[in-house]
This record gives sequence, structure tokens and C-alpha cells, in this order.
Amino acid sequence: MWPLLLTLNKNLFTAIPAMLLLGFGCGVLCDPGPLRQAIVPLTFLMVYPMMVTLKVRKLFQRGGGKAQWLAQAVNFGFIPFAALGIGRLFFPEEPYLALGLLLAGLVPTSGMTISWTGFARGDVEAAVKMTVIGLILGSLATPVYLKLLMGADIDMDLRLVVRQILLIVFVPMAAGHLTQSLLLRRYGREAFQQRLAPRFPALSTLGVLGIVFVAMALKARSILQSPEILLSLFAPLLVLYALNFALSTWIGKRLLPRGEAIALVYGTVMRNLSIALALAINAFGPQGAAAALVVALAYVVQVQAAAWYVRYTDRIFGTAETFPAGSALPAAVETAVAGAAEEGKAP
Repeated sequence: MWPLLLTLNKNLFTAIPAMLLLGFGCGVLCDPGPLRQAIVPLTFLMVYPMMVTLKVRKLFQRGGGKAQWLAQAVNFGFIPFAALGIGRLFFPEEPYLALGLLLAGLVPTSGMTISWTGFARGDVEAAVKMTVIGLILGSLATPVYLKLLMGADIDMDLRLVVRQILLIVFVPMAAGHLTQSLLLRRYGREAFQQRLAPRFPALSTLGVLGIVFVAMALKARSILQSPEILLSLFAPLLVLYALNFALSTWIGKRLLPRGEAIALVYGTVMRNLSIALALAINAFGPQGAAAALVVALAYVVQVQAAAWYVRYTDRIFGTAETFPAGSALPAAVETAVAGAAEEGKAP
């Protein structure tokens, strides 16, 4: 079972489209209504394992302040407003599709922020810190941004959104941190990182695929009536990610050394789509399925874009120095890959 789950976790680029097709077939041929009962357990399965591998202690370590400030300036001063503008441009009559794009741009960083930074020989420690800071700040800021930017366009209960953030992010974060502490105490850090940590992203993948299946099933009959809508969702996602890559690359090259510049790119481009997906499907009633569909397709764009960017990193930032045997980076990358909680496929 574990080899299969680990394979799925490394190949979400193909697993998610397959699950979208299965969900579409189920939604067309069957009544998808009962699937709503699975949303809460699937949400927990998706988010909690991700939190077990989160290194909250990195938040209190000094260093890399400039890169952290720049990353959060991009994450909260540019990306949400770009997502809002693009969403309104492409979906002027479909506010819940625009909401999905905004949600995809609101919660920065995922476990794969660390992994892709490692693959590109960037500053892994800076990426780890960006992941923790981005997740916490994004979770706190999301209700405010949603209310200010889309409160007039969608039917939104702010108290429900805040409650969902607590249930989706902070309760699993506390439970995950407790679980991590207990496992470290019992098995030690080496066993946790090498043997236990790689299994948690695989469990999270099951939740991701399950939520994607439910979201597509709930929207299947609407898509069947207007199939062109599915293709139209990719264009705004491509625009958003292209803008994000371009801005972060420009800032990184001008203001940061190579390692921190690469961490900045992946600390701003890799969005926490698991949180966005959970919020879309849980906090906005039946209409949230439309927003969840946009987030599900964002997985496909995000993974492929990240893989291509790694291939061109040396051309953009210059060649990394060769790390001698026994240096800290390979071990850090191995740990990062083991702790990645979301999408991914090594280039």
C-alpha cells in the first residue's frame, strides 16, 4: 500500500487529472449529493498529515530577514490583488470561479516549496522558514482578504470562514505538532525523518485526491452542459503563475544572492493548494465546488511550472557551487522531500 501511495504523491500531475475524470463520470452517472458527507473526513486526511512534518520551530530562528520580508511582500502585497484582477477579467459573471483563483493565491508555501528549492540548489533553510511564516500569515490574512476583496460579490459568512480556518489549519497544526513531538521522543529524529516522515505526505495525497474527486463530481452536470468552461479555467491560472514567476525572479536576481533568490521564487509561487481546496469546499456551501475546481486545476499548472523552472534555474541565476561530500545540503534536501506535504514530481 505504501509504495502505491508514495508513487501517487510523486505523480500528482497525472493522478489529479485521472481523479477529475473519475469524479466527472461519477457525477454524471450517479447522484453526487451523498459525497458531501465525505468532505470533512477527507479534509482532515488532507491537512493533518501535512502538519505533522511542519517545522514550526524554524519560525523562531534568526537569519535571512531580507528574503523573508521580500517573500511576504510578494505573497500579500501582489499575488492576492493580481489573482483578484485576473479573476474578474476572465470570470466577470462567475464570482465563485474568481473566488477559486483568489483562494489559490491567498495561502503561500507548501511542503514542496522546500523540496523544489532543494532540487534547484537554493537556500533550503530560508525555504523552510518561508513555509512556516507563509502558512501562518496566510491563514490569518485569508478571512480579511476575502471579506475586503470579494465580500460584495459572493455570499460569505465571515464567522464561518474564520471557524473553517481554525478547523482546517490551526487545530491540525496543533495536533500535528503534538504528533511530531511524540514521534520524535519515541523514535528519534533520524528514524522520524527517514522512515516515518515520508509516509505522511502520502496520506495527505489521499485526502487531496478525494477532495478533487468530490469537487468534480459535484460540478459534473454543469460542466456537461457547458464543457468549454473546463478549458477556460486554465488560461487565468497560466497568467497568474507566469506573473508570479516573472516578478519573483526579477526581485530575486536584483536583491538577493542565488540561494535566497531561488527560495524566494518557490516561497512565493508554490501556493498551499491543500488549504485553499479545503477552504473552498467547506466554507462556501454548494457554490464552493466551482471554486474548488479552479484550485484542483491549479495543482496541474503549479507542478508542471515548478518542474520546468528547475530545469532553467542555472540559466536564470547562474550555476550553483559544487557541494562537497558530507555537506549539509543533500541531507537537508532529503529531509525536505520526506516532509513535503503536497504535490510534486522531481524533475
